[in-house]
Amino acid sequence: MPTLPDGTAIPALGQGTWHMGESRAAREREVAALRLGLDLGMTLIDTAEMYADGGAEEVVGEAIAGRRDEVFLVSKVYPHNASRRGAVAACERSLKRMRVGTIDLYLLHWRGSVPLEETVEAFEALQRAGKIRHWGVSNCDVDDLEELGPALARCATDQVLYSLEHRGAEFDLLPFCARHRMPVMAYSPIGQGGKLLRHRALHEVAARHGATPAQVALAWTLRDPNIVSIPKAADPAHVRENAAAREITLTGEDLATLDAAFAPPRRKRGLAML
Repeated sequence: MPTLPDGTAIPALGQGTWHMGESRAAREREVAALRLGLDLGMTLIDTAEMYADGGAEEVVGEAIAGRRDEVFLVSKVYPHNASRRGAVAACERSLKRMRVGTIDLYLLHWRGSVPLEETVEAFEALQRAGKIRHWGVSNCDVDDLEELGPALARCATDQVLYSLEHRGAEFDLLPFCARHRMPVMAYSPIGQGGKLLRHRALHEVAARHGATPAQVALAWTLRDPNIVSIPKAADPAHVRENAAAREITLTGEDLATLDAAFAPPRRKRGLAML
């Protein structure tokens, strides 16, 4: 299991909630999917105040009711709310929507105009108040992390877009985070819109394992012990499919096939984000 800088172990495979909470009609199904994921051991749930304007956090709150102790709960604050006072107020709203007393990991969703130093001050005030246990960032590159200075040692994670079709973080960000014993959270690990999962290479590797292309894409992110993968699934079959990806160990031949189709970066690229 990946571990945060303070030694806290967290699941390598969790559950994302992007696009949840957007439809009242889908709410019961989304809640059930998250609960099934918990049953299957995917006890890290990632959400954000941005998702459905807090609607996803409300779905999460309903899903974890009565099961809070099982869950490692992650949420994120908008950049424009990440000031000293704004982050505290935003966190309080998130806590209320999820009906919890503490968020396990609170992230800056991406960089905005508020200085990182000010956001860190707000996060650490929330820690002292017992509102959050750990803090981190999202969509930040190496130069952003270096800007944290001494606070980098207290930054728990960086959540970034990372998948076979978005491998730029491998060039320097993943090694940097590994050196600092900071796990990286991979969002959209199976892509968006299905394009990645239609690729011939994924089907070829999946056939070798009696698996699905989505499971191969997840297993590929999970090959790195410093990665936490957070796919979103609102369908029970997809939840079970994601959970089963933990049983797949990709071979050297598999990795070579995937590298040939999705070349690792040979130079620095701008960090991609959705």
